[in-house]
Amino acid sequence: MNAFVDIFRSIARQVQQRRRVAICTVVGSHGSTPQAAGASMLLHENMTTEGTLGGGCVEAEVRKRAFELLQKNKSALITFQLDHDYGWDDGLICGGIMRVAVMPVRSMEEAAPFVQAAEQIESNRAASVPLHVENDGRMELYRLYVEAPARLVIAGAGHVGAETARLATQLDFDVTVIDDRGDMMAPARLPPPIRSVVGDIDKTLREWPIDAGTFVLIVTRGHRHDEQALHAVMNSPARYIGMIGSRRKVRLIFDDLAALGVDRAQLAKVHAPVGLSIGAVTVPEIAVSIVAQLVEVRRTQKPTHVEGPIHDPATATGAAPPAGTSS
Repeated sequence: MNAFVDIFRSIARQVQQRRRVAICTVVGSHGSTPQAAGASMLLHENMTTEGTLGGGCVEAEVRKRAFELLQKNKSALITFQLDHDYGWDDGLICGGIMRVAVMPVRSMEEAAPFVQAAEQIESNRAASVPLHVENDGRMELYRLYVEAPARLVIAGAGHVGAETARLATQLDFDVTVIDDRGDMMAPARLPPPIRSVVGDIDKTLREWPIDAGTFVLIVTRGHRHDEQALHAVMNSPARYIGMIGSRRKVRLIFDDLAALGVDRAQLAKVHAPVGLSIGAVTVPEIAVSIVAQLVEVRRTQKPTHVEGPIHDPATATGAAPPAGTSS
């Protein structure tokens, strides 16, 4: 499950049980820091936490100061200069600056935006939540944005496809596996939240709603099926297309598709042979190389995780905003 969904759902549960919580979010960073803007941690009234701000001395200090604020039912914007006082666990100095917004959530009305955001993320949509914090005697509004889970469509439920699917779900990919062999789709091999679709691979891919946010991985059981699957998605706007195989096999498939009229420039964009070059041999190693490449491509576009401070008339007077207020 997406880490933000865990935190947002936990906020609602704790508030329902009349327990105090505070969400701590990095709203700005400069230089070398353990985490970039958007990293979030939930502090419970017993000082336990969910999520992370990077660990080490900074996280420990945030935890301490956020607990003090929680006892006073107050919010604050805390700035950390990561010098010798706040280094990594091994003592190395980061040298950057982190600004952390600490905001108590005190009612179901205040928790409502987090519940709504969790529902949006679970529906594969991007979401945002407001963060109201006091800074220098006035209330400021920040907005935390959470990207939609990346959609990964895997053609082929064999050993590599199944291993890759299981690993990708742990890294916030929304995974669907397509294969024409129903016996390969058992929940023991492809457990939830992986979705399994039994059907003709190339026909299903041609009809699949592939958009600019979709990653397509082709790892079927043979040369012919791989070629058909690749042909089915070549005209799609997929963000990523990867195909397993030796360099010789890839060259033969590309030659076949070029003879069918597929543009060589389009074929050159296909990640084939698929995966990062890490010397992978075993199935788990191959899956690691593939998922590492998926993450590499996904992270070439870094979404804006936090916006702010945003002018908010509701907080301009310095008074706390109404519970649940958002822009």
